[in-house]
Amino acid sequence: MTSGRRSVAEAVPAAPAGSKSEQAYALIKARIVEGTYSPGHRLVLARIAGDLGVSVVPIREAIRRLEAEGLVTFERNIGATVAGIDPTEYLYTMQTLSIIEGAATALSSPLLGAADIARARGVNEEMRACLEDFDPVRFTRLNQEFHSVLFEHCPNPHILDLVHRGWNRLASLRSSTFRFVPGRATESVDEHEALLRLIESQADADAIEKAARLHRSATLDAYLAQSSAADSS
Repeated sequence: MTSGRRSVAEAVPAAPAGSKSEQAYALIKARIVEGTYSPGHRLVLARIAGDLGVSVVPIREAIRRLEAEGLVTFERNIGATVAGIDPTEYLYTMQTLSIIEGAATALSSPLLGAADIARARGVNEEMRACLEDFDPVRFTRLNQEFHSVLFEHCPNPHILDLVHRGWNRLASLRSSTFRFVPGRATESVDEHEALLRLIESQADADAIEKAARLHRSATLDAYLAQSSAADSS
């Protein structure tokens, strides 16, 4: 490739749970999502290995997984760096995710039991509590947990895989999204409750899919409006 950037043709298999590679992957990913490793940050393998007290091998394996997920890029003569925030990529990913997550939620809804609804509502109440002393990183983590409850029962594994890919692609942006449009967080919590009530009432699949899609699209719209205002100021 002329850019010198290495592409990943297929996903890298996950390491066994509890292994050094899995621990390194979880730690590095958390630091990217939380913003400790910001876009463009160079990931020096030897330094990270020293911090964790392990060899470079599990760090390299973890970096390859993160590269496959789109959170890390690798370029010759530079090495591994945290992927930058591309507004166009964010736009396309959110548009795609609104469609596939809406479908996954609609397909999953008939399979959700009372315990699932109670769990999702409990998570949403934790999100509401976050609003008083807003913590965008925790709010984002809870937001993903909430939506996971609603779509994880989707019986179509291909759609579910696409949803997971979309969330992984957004992972490096999620904390900055709610930082950028904090007012959207309050609306998001209210929309979650409305979506739960639709599912509880056994609304038809089209209504649930539409509500889930509009919920995702509203976050994108808020982000784009704020970006446009910032550019024009």
